[in-house]
Amino acid sequence: MTNDTGTSAFAAPARASTRRPATALTLRLQALRGALVERMTGPGGAYNIGNLLGFSQGVAVQVLATRDGGEFAWANATAAIGHSLTGDFASIAMTSATGVFFVSGEVYHRAWSGRPVPRKNMVCLGDFLSGVGAIWLGLALLELGHPFLALTSGLLHSLGKFGSAFQAADARVLTLGAYSSDPFRLMVLLSRLPALAAAGYGISALLFQIDGGGQQHWSTAPTLLCCYLLWSWADLLLLRSSASHDRTTA
Repeated sequence: MTNDTGTSAFAAPARASTRRPATALTLRLQALRGALVERMTGPGGAYNIGNLLGFSQGVAVQVLATRDGGEFAWANATAAIGHSLTGDFASIAMTSATGVFFVSGEVYHRAWSGRPVPRKNMVCLGDFLSGVGAIWLGLALLELGHPFLALTSGLLHSLGKFGSAFQAADARVLTLGAYSSDPFRLMVLLSRLPALAAAGYGISALLFQIDGGGQQHWSTAPTLLCCYLLWSWADLLLLRSSASHDRTTA
């Protein structure tokens, strides 16, 4: 039996849609997720997440050091942060390095933003700025009494970045084959290894109380390990990008 509309009178009534409209919070979370995915499409996102992580940990340790009897001395927190940023030459050099690295990370991000192939001039600028930041980092490490890390994370890193900048600007320092890796990009990646080893040793010293493992804050070595892994991943992205560019232009 059918009714006037031609449908069965015994047919089950149509169910109302159970899909709820997206709330403002859901839309914001989706936008945030999209922004994070877009931010991580190139090396700039990984570089700056590592920069932010390392900077935040250093500032937090300084603030925590102002505790007096288990309570925060907020009046001293600002002074402690200021001292950690500009208290001496090592602090000034480290702050300068961090600031330049933040800018270079943003330049790398803009080089990849919305493009399958990065902007060559932006990559060149990012490499140059990273080289400048590495010089400041080397000076800070030297002042802090780490000459070997100053040579690797500072000098070797800066040479690799400056060499990469010349390569990216087509002022070829070395003529590479179509399938050869960029030695300057490899130089930057290799400059990370001593610091990664030092961070790994710091974690071991912390866990097993080796050689005064409690001298530094417990979060320092794990944070450095995470930072250097992120920076190494960004280095690999740049290395892969330079290899792809050399194959397409060969």
